Amino acid sequence: MAQLNPVQLQKHLKGVDYPARKQDLIDHVRQKGADEAAISALEKLPDREFKNPIEVSQAIADLK
Repeated sequence: MAQLNPVQLQKHLKGVDYPARKQDLIDHVRQKGADEAAISALEKLPDREFKNPIEVSQAIADLK
């Protein structure tokens, strides 16, 4: 399985209207052509609202 590239993930999240729910983030990165590692990481996040991209990155880091 491919490793998640946090910089690439943030590029895919560019343009998201925050606050955003988990499913909104997944839908957005799919439209931006994100790889399976990025989509898989977002799918593991808790189903909640994220206020900004930093919260998304922190939540992904907390999964590890």
